[in-house]
Amino acid sequence: MTTTNVLFLCTGNSCRSLIAEALFNHLAPEGWRALSAGSQPMGRLNARALQLLAEKGIAHDGYYSKSWDALPVTPDIVITVCASAAGETCPAYLGPVLRAHWGVDDPSHVEGTPEEISAAFEHAYAILRDRIEALLALPLDELVQDRTRFKTELDRIGKLGN
Repeated sequence: MTTTNVLFLCTGNSCRSLIAEALFNHLAPEGWRALSAGSQPMGRLNARALQLLAEKGIAHDGYYSKSWDALPVTPDIVITVCASAAGETCPAYLGPVLRAHWGVDDPSHVEGTPEEISAAFEHAYAILRDRIEALLALPLDELVQDRTRFKTELDRIGKLGN
């Protein structure tokens, strides 16, 4: 069985892309795997993002902030999850991958009370979960054979929760 690799790409690879990677891997069927990376990785994961994943019962062991130059496999799908990454050019070695943008506000930049910060992380998590669940509910076996239709669905899903 072949594995379809989905890369969640952000600039810093410390928060949203990490949450998406861990959440996707938690929910995905066999044969689907997520990775995350950043164009300018922070080199560390956001502690609040890790806490949120732990609270949700989602494993995050082994995840780390990494560059898109350090991927162990070439992804099949690249989904950007932050506004600054949306306009960046993906590295040439990624080749003809499906690309989509699922912009999510960065909860790590929210200032306020602990409750407001927690609410921002919960909101980002909820948007990512809704989008990932919508992706996984699609007829994936069919869509991997029809790139145009798959791209349309990925773009549609990227508007959910906005």
